[in-house]
Amino acid sequence: MAMEISVKGSTYKTDYADRLQAEREEVKKAGNAQKEEKTSNQKPVQQDAYISSEKSGEKPNGLYHVGQDENGNKKVYFNDPKKAKGNEQPEEKGGRQPKVNGEDPDRGEEKCVGNTDKVDREIRELKEKKKKLEQQIKQASGDEKKTKELENKLAQVERELSQKDTDTYRKQNSTFTEE
Repeated sequence: MAMEISVKGSTYKTDYADRLQAEREEVKKAGNAQKEEKTSNQKPVQQDAYISSEKSGEKPNGLYHVGQDENGNKKVYFNDPKKAKGNEQPEEKGGRQPKVNGEDPDRGEEKCVGNTDKVDREIRELKEKKKKLEQQIKQASGDEKKTKELENKLAQVERELSQKDTDTYRKQNSTFTEE
């Protein structure tokens, strides 16, 4: 048994779409009415905003400066103006406080000089020691015991040299002085 249904599909589609649109508009109207009631009863929400120290009339809270820690690495320090002068711990070697650019207008930048002479000297000495050990190994080619001992020393020197002859080691062990 076969049944035939003849329906115009376009009429249903538009009816459904129209119905959905009407429901959405009703929800929006109800939501807007509730929002208006809430906003009229509440105070306006305060928001954060940047206020420069010049406009606020207050002095800045503290000063930041770059210094070195005990390993020679750069570190940012904060000088708290609320701390008593006598209670301050020296944050840098020498216990000096950094100058702010506004205090000395002639001096805009601080210059530091890095010195790697000590590290370079260590590396140079290790390379010379390596050459001497290589020469001694060539001279003692007949004595196996002595050759083995010298090769062990040479391997140790090569390991130390490969560890120290790097940019990282140079940076960590260099000394910095202010100009």
